[in-house]
Order: sequence, then structure tokens, then C-alpha cells
Amino acid sequence: MDERVKEVYSKFIKNRMWGKAYDVLEASYADDPKDTYPLLESYRNGLARLAKIRAKTGEGEDVMPLLRAAYFLSAKEKFDDFIIAMEWDREPHARFYLPRRKQLLRIVKQLQRLADDEIDMLCISMPPGVGKTTIAQFFMDFLAGRDPLRGMLVSSHNSSFLRGMYEETCRHLDAYGEYNWSEIFPQHSIVKTNALDLKIDVDKPQRFSTFQFRSIQGGNAGLARAVQLLYMDDIIEGIEEAMSEERLEAKWSKVRTDLLQRMQGGFGKGGCKILCIATRWSVRDPIGRFEQNYGDNPRAVFVTVPALDENGESNFDYGGDIGYSTEYYNKLKELMDEASFLALYMNTPVERSGLLYQTDELQRFWDLPAEDPDATWAVCDTKNKGDDYFCMPIAYQYGDKFYICHIVCDNKTPEIVEPRLVDALNKYAVKMARFESNSAGGRIAENVQNKINELGGITKITTKYSTANKDTRIIVDSAFVKEHFLFLAPDKYDSEYRTAMNMLASYSMVGKNRHDDVPDAMSMLADFVQAKVLRNTAVVMKRPF
Repeated sequence: MDERVKEVYSKFIKNRMWGKAYDVLEASYADDPKDTYPLLESYRNGLARLAKIRAKTGEGEDVMPLLRAAYFLSAKEKFDDFIIAMEWDREPHARFYLPRRKQLLRIVKQLQRLADDEIDMLCISMPPGVGKTTIAQFFMDFLAGRDPLRGMLVSSHNSSFLRGMYEETCRHLDAYGEYNWSEIFPQHSIVKTNALDLKIDVDKPQRFSTFQFRSIQGGNAGLARAVQLLYMDDIIEGIEEAMSEERLEAKWSKVRTDLLQRMQGGFGKGGCKILCIATRWSVRDPIGRFEQNYGDNPRAVFVTVPALDENGESNFDYGGDIGYSTEYYNKLKELMDEASFLALYMNTPVERSGLLYQTDELQRFWDLPAEDPDATWAVCDTKNKGDDYFCMPIAYQYGDKFYICHIVCDNKTPEIVEPRLVDALNKYAVKMARFESNSAGGRIAENVQNKINELGGITKITTKYSTANKDTRIIVDSAFVKEHFLFLAPDKYDSEYRTAMNMLASYSMVGKNRHDDVPDAMSMLADFVQAKVLRNTAVVMKRPF
């Protein structure tokens, strides 16, 4: 932005000349939205504060038109502002976004990155009914206003669902309806709708329309093309399909050979974008496949927002009668089997036929035995990269039973987690601990040992570099874990212990596991105690001669 523009704007603001200040911002925004937006946002905030003050005395009428105009201006470039502007004239009780904005803003920000070509793929996993599809609907409206001649293809397993989206899009773009799309983008309008083929053309008819809604069950060759966006919503129909390996494979084949082939310009910077929203029934669903192929790609983002946060509180308590309380989700948890609740509400896909640790076969304890333990053990599976977790279970040994009294399960940086490891080892008076020395594990073990020594702790840390296949080791050691390890009863969990047990219970012997740090740590602990104790136990026996 030109310095002269800033100077003139500041002069008008200083003299409370809000209308003239808006005129300056409007002219500047037309030339340079990116540089002008911070000033425009500040302008809006100032107007909002002024409107709130004047509303108490009934004198805010002159402020609100300017505030409205400012939002409608920035709505052309900013998705968050766009949704607010779209619903500006709706009755407060009828608005979708503002009552939910606090919880959904993280999704809106990622969608903005998709629109701005900062990322190429966005996969969203959230519980049913929280608004993820409606946000996606607004996102398509936003893209249509910015570039209506680049077609978008929407697909789902259900034609009725797609018809509903088609009809809702018509309502959103209706110049005489309750939404403000035509006012935000006055240069654009619907020129053709096709209720039979579920197509909507904006500005001019095209072979591949601005909006195309096609079921994955039907063929799309020659009928649809994704130029700007390929949006997939709940491609997997439900649990019955997720339980069938053949149906999952067939559905992925449809995605791979049909939908992905409809992307013009291919996948990558400057090309067609992918938006995938789904209930995570299976690790082999489309999001699972995308994660397997693009999980390490910085331009592919995978967002998961479970029903309950790490403290067991609802992530979607919007207030009033539109949200979902913690009590609501806990009641559902009681009524459903754990695997279904994890998939449908916690976005943790599991393969029921391949679960290694069934929760009902794990041994539990509520209180420790009265006597002192024979020994206290710990192992640490150190963090390698990305969203890996540090996992350090601590076990009290009583005979051949090991009570898992505490688990550190944290995916923050080593600088944050290392002091936590030191505190836990000292608190539980661990004498023997083993750290994985793969990657940065050796350095972390040394740092933790040095700090323990400084504090006068008793823990002796050893390291071990693992060369065995991790999945094979986890499976082989699971029998010992089930027979000799006791875990806290669920009502005794803290948030970290609960996170760890969810990871343990969702480890599958088929498909790719996103988080295997906890079952890996349990395998390490089983190997450690067997090598140090159980394999070297002297047994008194009668002399054979």
C-alpha cells in the first residue's frame, strides 16, 4: 500500500471521518487486497467497538452500514469474512456461522489456505452434525464468486445428499433470497440450472459447469470435470461398507480411476485442489489412502477434530440448543460399542477384525497392592518427527505382574517434553529405564539422565537401538502385555492416560496405523522386563540326582 494512502487514511480516522476512511480503503483494496486487509480489519474492529458503545444509547445506526460495507468488501478475498457477510441480513437465530465460529474457525483458516493455493489437499475428519458440510458449501460459494468459470466437482456415496447440496447452492446464490452472494459478487449471477443433472452455471453455460454434483456410483467420464476443486464428502457409505475389504477396495478404485482422473491440471501447486470430508470408519478409506500417499507432503493437510478433547470435554458445545455437550457425547459413548464411537465421533478409524488389543481383554486395576512394589520400571519411545508422540509408560512390578501406573504421552517438542520425563521418573522413583536410541533418542536419554543426576534422582537410563521390524515386534510382544500388564480402570484415567489407551486400543494388524507409539512402547517395556527379570529368575528345585 502506498504510504500516501496510509497517511490520508490515518488522518480521516484521527478525525473520526469513518465514511471517508472507508472510501480510501475501498479504492486501495481494489488494487491490493493483501496489503490493505490489515488496515481494513483494524477499521472494522474500531467500528464494531463504536457500534457496541452507541448501541447502549440507541445511536449506532450511522455506524452499522459502514461496518456492513467493510465486511462485504473483504468478503471478496477472505473466507471468514465471506461467511459473515453471506448471513449478515439473516435473523440472528437463523445464522449458521457466527454461533459456531469459535469452534469452526480452525477449519475456515485451512480452507482459506486451500483457496489461496498455499496447500493442494485438505482432508477433514469431524463428528456428524457439527457443520463441516455446511462450511464446505459456503466454501464452494466463495470459490464460485472468485472464479466462476473454473468448474467444481462434488461427489458422495448418496445421490439424495447431493441433491440437497444442489438445492442449497441454488438458495445461497439466489439474488432474491436470504443470502448475500449476489451483493458480495454483483458482477456474477446464475445463468443456468439443471435439476436433472445437478449442475449450476454461473456467468455463462459451460460443458463442465461451475457446480457439478455427481454420485461416485455413476460414471463421470465426459460428463464432469474438476478444474478448481474436487470435493468428496462421505465417500464411504457406513460401517457395513467399511467392514468389507472388497467393498473398500472397490470404492477406492472408483476414487482413483474415476474421480481423480477428472482433475484438470493434475494435483499440485496451481492445479485443481482436493477437499475430502468424511467419517473415519476405516484406515483404508479415502482419507486413509491419501494420508498414506501424501502424509509427508507439506502441501497436504489432515485436520482431525474429535467430539471430545484431551480432557474429555466437548469440542462442539456451541451453547444454546445447537451444540453438543460433554454429557451428550458421554451418553453416546455409553450406548455405543467403543470401536464405533472411536470411528464416528473421535475420528479414530479402526479395523475391527484386526484390532490387536481388544479393550475387554486388558487386565485392569483400581488400586495398587498394599505392599511396596518389587521394582519400578520405565521405557521411552522417543519422538522422531511430525505428529509422533513421546510415550513413556511407568510400571510397578509385583511378582510377575506389572501395574502401568502412569504414562507420559506427548507430541510436543523435546525441549518441552524432556522436563516432563525427568519429573515422572523422579516422582515414581524409577530405578531402571530404557530409552530407544533410534534417531534423536540417544541425545534425549543423555539429557534426561544428566538432569536426573543434577537433581539427585535414582534412575539409571540405558539405551537400545532397535533393528527388529516394529510391527512384528508389537504383535509378538502383545501376548506378554495382555498376560502380565495391568492398566488403570477407565474411570481412573487422566487425559494423557486416556489418549494413550485410545492409541493402544486402535492399533490394527491390517492397514497403516497413524499412531503406533503407545503399542510400540508397551512392546519395549515387555522386552525390557523379560530380559532383566523374568528370563533371569532363579528357581529352587529338587536335586535330580
